[in-house]
Amino acid sequence: MGKRSTIKYALKETDFLLYLTCILTSAFGVLMVYSATRNEALKLGDLISRECLIMILAAGLGILACFFISFLDYDAIVGLWPFAGGICLLLLFSLFIWGDGPSDREDAICWLPIIKTDSFTVNFQPSELAKIGFLITFTAHINAVKNDLNSVKNILLLTLHAIIPIGLIIITDDLGSAIVFAFIFVGMMFVAGVKLRYFAVAIGMCVAFAPLLWVKFLAPFHKRRILAIYYPSALSEDVYKAVIYQQQRGVNAIGSGQLFGDGLFNGTYTQSPRGVPVNESDMVFTVVGEELGFVGCIALLVVLAFIIIKIVSVGKMSRNLTGSLLCFGTAFMIGAQVIINIGMCLMLLPSIGITLPFISAGGSSNLCIYFAIGIVMSVYRFNCNRDPVNFRLTHISTPFAET
Repeated sequence: MGKRSTIKYALKETDFLLYLTCILTSAFGVLMVYSATRNEALKLGDLISRECLIMILAAGLGILACFFISFLDYDAIVGLWPFAGGICLLLLFSLFIWGDGPSDREDAICWLPIIKTDSFTVNFQPSELAKIGFLITFTAHINAVKNDLNSVKNILLLTLHAIIPIGLIIITDDLGSAIVFAFIFVGMMFVAGVKLRYFAVAIGMCVAFAPLLWVKFLAPFHKRRILAIYYPSALSEDVYKAVIYQQQRGVNAIGSGQLFGDGLFNGTYTQSPRGVPVNESDMVFTVVGEELGFVGCIALLVVLAFIIIKIVSVGKMSRNLTGSLLCFGTAFMIGAQVIINIGMCLMLLPSIGITLPFISAGGSSNLCIYFAIGIVMSVYRFNCNRDPVNFRLTHISTPFAET
């Protein structure tokens, strides 16, 4: 094929609808983060905040990486599972040496400092990249045992495969990411065809071990956050107010936006220095609710739902299990984060610290999510039906004479 045909197929086989939707959603996210951090940046004499700048750089790099990844055969990407898994495990283990965390959580070591000076710090969150690594390695594992998937041995080995990264992430005190891993694991097992009896057994075991989990594994602040939502009378009034403060302010901000919102850059809570804590990241949905109202919130949810549905549709069109697992795993990852984040902002779920895909500030999340989108676009590209190419060979000589 000539150069023109190659370009033609490259364009034809690119899922521009998914690609452009993700880019526009990220642009909207940058706008929301800019609004959330605008006043603070202006006070420091900056045009935009450091959080907003990092988000722009990370999303921009991710968008470029996504496009190039889409040209790599997804089967070849899965074939690199030892490399992907090894890098992610090394990064997770490095947290036990160099890990850092939020100032209000002394035990947390979920961030890896990349640049650390007296004036600013740039962190990387290995759990975000580990999600992509898990998609790749778990797909490879399921493919390796798919002919005997429902044997007890293979179910246990697959479960162990998931427990290793989940356990490491829990130890670093990143419970939100651990829950997302669990959603990906369960979703991919279901798509692969694991029999329902195993899910029933797993549910029974979770119920049986719930009291032990509560007593031995959950930190006191996790317990307080859960009680504040589902059993507030178990907490004293002062403790309850302190624990629920962020979420209560978030709900008030969303409610104040009513139907059409107060207008961009006009939100009382968003533009106040004593507004909603961390509203550029975990609570960014409150900025949408206050400044763009109920209509803005619904529009954002429709766009995020469209992205998830589009990824699922790519997975369904895949001709092999590998492509389906990669796409459905990505859909479960994004869907879980959307549900948990918005549920937290609406006080339906405990505050757990998890970003809203494409919208929240955070270099790691905005970069790594495009790695996953790039893999989905690869599945789309390598499952497209190409038109047959007509060609003719001439002037071919053979050693055989005509008879």
